Amino acid sequence: MNEAVKYQSEENYAIITINNGKANAISHEVIEGLNTSFDKAEEDNKVVILTGQPRIFSAGFDLKVMTKSPESAKELVTKGSLLSLRMLSFPKPIIIACSGHAIAKGAFLLLSSDYRIGVEGEFKIGLNEVMIGMTMHHAGIAIAKSRLSEVYLNRCVNNAEIFNPKDAIKAGFFDIIVPENHLLPTAIKVAEMSAKLNRKAHAETKLKVRKPHLDALEKAIELDSAGNISINAS
Repeated sequence: MNEAVKYQSEENYAIITINNGKANAISHEVIEGLNTSFDKAEEDNKVVILTGQPRIFSAGFDLKVMTKSPESAKELVTKGSLLSLRMLSFPKPIIIACSGHAIAKGAFLLLSSDYRIGVEGEFKIGLNEVMIGMTMHHAGIAIAKSRLSEVYLNRCVNNAEIFNPKDAIKAGFFDIIVPENHLLPTAIKVAEMSAKLNRKAHAETKLKVRKPHLDALEKAIELDSAGNISINAS
């Protein structure tokens, strides 16, 4: 049993919840739990609602792992990139109910899903890799290019600009934002509408629409695997 990720099955959808400490960090355990949960949702033929803890969706990769060594960072980042590749090509819709802050890999998960619902409030959304001394990895650039507004791409990736939820819609991280107490009910409403989509048509159309981006992401993951990934203090 994976305690960092919870899977709850309902009639037309499954709720997957990340619950991993104060930062809701994306660790090896969380990635394993997410993959197991996606396996289950695929087996159950369920639309997915992915959410986090109150006020924090995820602050990104587990920094203890990321700063341990370049090899350790590369292993976790590669697993995270493969998770994004899986999510972007997942046969059923993935709806993210972003419960608060979404930074770095937390924000990349937003960019890896089909419909993103944020909450109103003083929450931080964005890609802070360059701010903390990490040269953006190829896969991160590929995901950002495929989903972010072109006007905001450089501001997000090169300048590590962080947005409030309202501006995060303009940048391309969210589709809508709602009051905090409306988050899950709205996600459920979207999930139940999405469950009415023809499964085969949705899955095949998604792959057609995203083919260039999925191909680019696969190549980017190969490039990252051949290079170094680390966080520099200076």
